[in-house]
Amino acid sequence: MAFILDDYDKAILRELQEDASISNLNLSKKIGLSPSACLSRTKNLVEAGIIQKFTTIVDEKKLGIEVTALALINLSPLNRETIHSFIEDINKYPQVQECYTLTGSHDFMLKIVAKDMESYRNFIIDSLMENPAINGVDTSMVMSTEKRTVSVPIDEV
Repeated sequence: MAFILDDYDKAILRELQEDASISNLNLSKKIGLSPSACLSRTKNLVEAGIIQKFTTIVDEKKLGIEVTALALINLSPLNRETIHSFIEDINKYPQVQECYTLTGSHDFMLKIVAKDMESYRNFIIDSLMENPAINGVDTSMVMSTEKRTVSVPIDEV
């Protein structure tokens, strides 16, 4: 069941997606609510699970992480047990930033980051491929990132 958002809720989400570190006082001023009403609405959005977490986006290149790869994964046999085992495994690896279950010719897509190509290779061979259900890995290397956001288009809801 979808949570019904009014204009104030949408404004809160837009502002927090822009800057999650904004103080409640500044947020309340920007959207035109009292600080207590703004805080209450923000807490309601958290409790409803609409806001899952407040986080910081880090520029990985400035930390020396040079490789971003999209890895398409196939499992065999593709069944409940291998899927759960795979998901449990990939959640252990900080290199795996995102994991999507797919339809079509591949079962999963992973976004993986690594310091360099050697680190990426070592991760695939020494860690990821340790899971016996992985039948294939098809990797595309990211040359550059033209757009990256975690914001949801609030005006669409």
